[in-house]
Amino acid sequence: MLNNLFRTRRRYATLKPRDSEAQKAIPGGLWTKCEECGQIIYNKELKKNLMVCVRCGYHFKVSARERVAQLIDDGTFEELTDQTVFCNVLEFPGYDERIDRARKETGLDSAVLSGTGLLDGHKVVIVCMDFGFIGATMGSMEGERITLAIEKALEDRLPLIIVSTSGGARMHEGMLSLMQMAKTSAALSRFHDAGLLYISVLTSPTYGGVSASFGWLGDIIIAEPKASIGFAGRRTIEQTGERLPEGFQTAEFMLEHGLIDLIVERKALKQTLSKLLDLHNIDRKNPVSVIGLSEADGDSSLETGDAAEGGSADGQ
Repeated sequence: MLNNLFRTRRRYATLKPRDSEAQKAIPGGLWTKCEECGQIIYNKELKKNLMVCVRCGYHFKVSARERVAQLIDDGTFEELTDQTVFCNVLEFPGYDERIDRARKETGLDSAVLSGTGLLDGHKVVIVCMDFGFIGATMGSMEGERITLAIEKALEDRLPLIIVSTSGGARMHEGMLSLMQMAKTSAALSRFHDAGLLYISVLTSPTYGGVSASFGWLGDIIIAEPKASIGFAGRRTIEQTGERLPEGFQTAEFMLEHGLIDLIVERKALKQTLSKLLDLHNIDRKNPVSVIGLSEADGDSSLETGDAAEGGSADGQ
């Protein structure tokens, strides 16, 4: 009894439940937490900054349509149309439902969006991959779309820009998915033989069959800061007992070892691409590459404008 007399009573605060009407007045989806530094960012500010963290510079994933809007001049993008249709050839269980769900989530019918448009006045063929569509894995439909875009650029003698992101080959299609590596590479070989300019932009993540084919075949290879790039993942490689260096499979590591040419922040990407097109003499009215012209004229170098001051303008 004496113990109870001197025992300090605990005090509790009673909280009234928040009014349900007040809760409804506060809309959700206003903030996003940065995956790198943990900063809470107002979504409007994040979109205004091209989906890049204002504190640490972390580059969030963006959809294919957002990427096109960032790079192509307003009102100039024309999506390439084709007759490709999805077919679950191997009758992989649940694959049809997975495709239907991805189409509803992204508004695309495949992981690839391709078309023509003006980039700072330069007419280009652009291909953008959407990680939201089954991790932008490469199936038969994606490989065909990319190949058709390459052939369109070859036919019209336009520079080609492919913005890649992918988890690799699509397991649901087995060997058919792996065949897309050979198909896209063969198309790029013909494109290269024609002396036309191909710029590859690698974003995070880019792995597997995409990095091992058209991702690495660009005349100029650009990556976004801290992008994860490679073939097999780090954990897969380390299971073989191989010790990997710090920063392995990052854009910075690739640049240091000569595997890519430039690391460019997203806000400067359009301007950088425009300058590269200028350096390769891609005219804003007559978009034919320098190598294409020099081959036609039987001259190995064509010096015009700024290129004449700094040396020959070379398409490679």
